[in-house]
Amino acid sequence: MRAFCGLFQLLISISDNFMDEEQGGVYWSVDYTGQPLDTKKQVYAISFTIYALSEFYRASGIETAKQKAIDLFYLLIEKAYDPIKTGYFEAFTKDWQPIANLRLSAKDANEKKTMNTHLHVLESYTNLYRIWPDNALREHISTLLNNFFDHFIDNETHHLALFFDEDWNRKGDLISYGHDIEATWLLLEAAEVIGDKASIKRIKEITIKMADATIAGLDADGGLWYEYEPTANHLVKEKHWWVQAEAMVGFFNAWQISGDEKYLNIAINNWQFIKSKILDKQNGEWFWGINENGEIMPGEDKAGIWKCPYHNSRACMELGFLR
Repeated sequence: MRAFCGLFQLLISISDNFMDEEQGGVYWSVDYTGQPLDTKKQVYAISFTIYALSEFYRASGIETAKQKAIDLFYLLIEKAYDPIKTGYFEAFTKDWQPIANLRLSAKDANEKKTMNTHLHVLESYTNLYRIWPDNALREHISTLLNNFFDHFIDNETHHLALFFDEDWNRKGDLISYGHDIEATWLLLEAAEVIGDKASIKRIKEITIKMADATIAGLDADGGLWYEYEPTANHLVKEKHWWVQAEAMVGFFNAWQISGDEKYLNIAINNWQFIKSKILDKQNGEWFWGINENGEIMPGEDKAGIWKCPYHNSRACMELGFLR
């Protein structure tokens, strides 16, 4: 009961403080009193709100949460969806006008369409479809899957392309190992939830190729490196918490699809790395990450605007039998 009451208060907080009742959508951030700090409309943030509201409805059955999620879906289609070339534009001003700084974070390229946002729009729509199996929603999930087939998945390298302009022209060649392996199981989950047999078959074939490509980012200790820049031949030798969480689920998913125990062993070895290096056994939660010297990365949040018990909690729930 205490947990439910806490979740209900969180729903009220989101509704009262983060949702823009005049212009629609949610603010990127508010201060401790609930007053808006950054009022731009980031599609990434709205998609996670849809995800959360859908999950809250699954747990509570409270119709208000479901309706708010549906309303945000329609809002994204109206304001952020590209009806000509498909896909979602990255960000807008408070009143949904074009904005110069589209970046999700300081490290991201300033481009109009990004893989990361599309992956999490897909994730949120998938969760919404579980509670609201609407035909229009199903079509948009199918379109998102096709965006990955047609644009985001590189058919030669089997890595994800991360940044594009509005016309789907690729910008840069950065490889994100965590996103590669995360996408494998989220794409399959989306196709399974909407019952798209053709996409399920296609994704299962692609998943193994993407998992094999991700293996290039594994270190001998079982951890997965963060990023690789092919043009500069530069490997970012950091092992972030979320990358490990997604690696564990993604490689386990590859084993389920293929039956090849090498993927199962990778998932188990990654879990051993997490327990050894990432899990904070003294104070709880997971550390942000480990640097190339095997040390805890200094100055990073245990919980903050970019880190919370999301990737790691989900991974543990997906694979709760591992010890």
